[in-house]
Amino acid sequence: MPRRAVRRFKRRLGRRGTILSCYGIVWLLVGWGQIVQPQPDQRGLQVALALMPLTAWAWCWIVAGLIALISAWAPPGRDAAGFVSLVLIVVPWMTTYLASWLLGDYPRGWAAAAVWAAITVPIMVVLGWAEPPRLKRAEPPYEL
Repeated sequence: MPRRAVRRFKRRLGRRGTILSCYGIVWLLVGWGQIVQPQPDQRGLQVALALMPLTAWAWCWIVAGLIALISAWAPPGRDAAGFVSLVLIVVPWMTTYLASWLLGDYPRGWAAAAVWAAITVPIMVVLGWAEPPRLKRAEPPYEL
């Protein structure tokens, strides 16, 4: 019985939903981490912090994660909001690290920007994928 429930759960969530769920959880953790224990060296975030305080950015990460988690249960084609929210929060984060490096404020800004860009690539790739069709059960008599 538990195997059946797991199979039904996996079939309902699908591959796109699984990616949205995993990234959504990570984005929730990034946001929560910034609220609970903000990163001590914020030189790379100065451009973003000029727009909003770190707590507001953290809540943006949390909201993006929640949108992704909710979208994970939407049918393929209607889950785009989750993928878009995951990318939209990364763009200003990545840009502020890149700007801080170019301005000379944070020498490691290029590395942080590159990491966030690399993390975002699989999201954009999966957004373009179609969910594989479900296999239909064979009609009786079942072939072995």
